[in-house]
Amino acid sequence: MSIYKRGNVYWYKFMWKGELVRESTKQGNDRVARQMEAAHRTSLAKGEVGIREKKPAPTLTEFAEKQFIPWAESTFSAKRKTWLYYRNGVRRLKAYTPLASLAVDDKRLGEQVAGYIAHRQAKGIEISSINRELQVLPRLLRLALEWGFAEQTLKIRMLRGEQHREFVLSAEEEAKYLAVAPEPLGSVATVLADTGMRPEECYRLRWEFITWMNGRHGTLMVTHGKTATARRVLPMTPRVRSILESRWEKAEKPLEGYVWPAPSKSGHLEPSSLKKQHAKALRLSNVRSFVLYSLRHTFLTRLGESGCDVWTLARIAGHSSIAISARYVHPSGSPCLPRWRGWVGTILGTVKKWPETGRTPKSC
Repeated sequence: MSIYKRGNVYWYKFMWKGELVRESTKQGNDRVARQMEAAHRTSLAKGEVGIREKKPAPTLTEFAEKQFIPWAESTFSAKRKTWLYYRNGVRRLKAYTPLASLAVDDKRLGEQVAGYIAHRQAKGIEISSINRELQVLPRLLRLALEWGFAEQTLKIRMLRGEQHREFVLSAEEEAKYLAVAPEPLGSVATVLADTGMRPEECYRLRWEFITWMNGRHGTLMVTHGKTATARRVLPMTPRVRSILESRWEKAEKPLEGYVWPAPSKSGHLEPSSLKKQHAKALRLSNVRSFVLYSLRHTFLTRLGESGCDVWTLARIAGHSSIAISARYVHPSGSPCLPRWRGWVGTILGTVKKWPETGRTPKSC
């Protein structure tokens, strides 16, 4: 018996009269899969069935419309942004006919993926945007393999040279921006700069998840986010507490409800709600252009420069991996420069030990 597992489904394969027989059992139980393989072998031996002709695999467009999109819509019904990400990614892929018209197990997919990349780059699309679109394709192909529509899948490589968000506001720029930011933008921006929350996490903040008594200035709980690790408890700074407490009292101390209510479909602030206020604040403050997410990056960068280890930073940020946290840490050269000079001095014999510790410097 030769069964193997792809995803959550068992397949079997064997040779019969010089021909390869390979089929999906569409079962997650190995015992049932072995029984199905044995039944197929027996039928072939008795002459009851011949070698079954392989069903043609659906094209990428057909599989996306009939299987992948319905799956994504039902799976991510509670995460609208994720659902829209998959839907928009599929639309981009379908728009490129040379790729969309191929079967999901076609060996020419790799060649057409390269053509798709060239097509998007010719339109001036950034590498990061192209990579986000390409990330949908491996997910689609893996599901086609797992559900038995394909016997093999293609490994998609992301483009190199992607620029990550590295903008960090200086203290002066932050002060200028907050001085002219109207409400509720000013309060939201302050909370983002002092907690490092993602903007969407801040918009969904609710009164029942704010505790005034915990810690030194109280705590707030993040209950929704990109991953399971996004659920976390964050301490409030004095100015965050002042802002939230003032809003709480003006709202007559509600026990539940959104902190930032708005007449939107969700009932709370959305990214589009603050778009005009943010553009006006940038113009009046005369600071470098940035997006609100940069306030989170600014907070995490300052936290990293303060000496916070990457594990703690990952917990505060709600990252699922410390590799992600490392991208947010951009220590300035000033702390490293004295250590570098000491290290060079040690090599040259001019400095033997650190003055403050008495230890020989090893690295920056």
